[in-house]
Amino acid sequence: MFDWGHSTYIMGVLNVTPDSFSDGGQFNTPALAQERARYMVLNGADIIDVGGQSTRPGAPLVSETEEMQRVIPVIKALREENCLPPDLPISVDTFRASVVRAAIAAGANWVNDITAGTADRDMLPVVAELGVPFVLMHSRGTPQTMQTLTNYQNLIADIISALQERVEAALQAGLDRSQLIIDPGIGFAKTHDQNLEILRRLAEFRSLGLPILVGPSRKSFIGHILNQPQPQERVWGTAAACTIAIAHGADIIRIHDLPQMRDVCRVADAIYRR
Repeated sequence: MFDWGHSTYIMGVLNVTPDSFSDGGQFNTPALAQERARYMVLNGADIIDVGGQSTRPGAPLVSETEEMQRVIPVIKALREENCLPPDLPISVDTFRASVVRAAIAAGANWVNDITAGTADRDMLPVVAELGVPFVLMHSRGTPQTMQTLTNYQNLIADIISALQERVEAALQAGLDRSQLIIDPGIGFAKTHDQNLEILRRLAEFRSLGLPILVGPSRKSFIGHILNQPQPQERVWGTAAACTIAIAHGADIIRIHDLPQMRDVCRVADAIYRR
């Protein structure tokens, strides 16, 4: 259902956590998640991304059991009759292969891994076995350590090289290239200025020959520019970041704010993709 390069697709963020940086605790029951997912789809979401582990800087690691208890009932609820269109992809945002296996069995279709398969050695073999799309995101360290790991010799070249290594690892594990999507990891082991540099030079990531996902939504670099400490008040800063990402070749925008970003994508696509 995805025709890369011809339009921008929207991945709606559905955090089922108590502590995510901008919406923790708002949608962490199956009923609340269903309501939110319906709202996002009605307002332009092409993919729903469900996550049960906060990845904000400093976030504590939850147990595998706790992550399962958060994520699996929600995915099952989203797949209930008349909740979502049956062909609309549900992505599971996790770095645990066991959660992936359970989530796909519950009705998810995609995997979004902030560690690109490095946190769990079983991740790539499991995704290869299941044959689902896999988002490889660039990051360093853990949520507790990542913002101490922001030194790069050459920012863009280093990220591209790291992503290329993970692409090759995925292919060697048996994934097909058509399954792969890359994400430069805005906000993960990056300073405010480095996040801006990634957006400014996003087109260079096209050299990897894969669809690009970008997740600037409500992030701290926008708050830094706007002097806005409240993530929910960063909507129009997010809109500017999304527009630049689309102008430089982003295929998927991972966002919280619909319908605002739907309209941003429509207008940016009309300018840059027609």
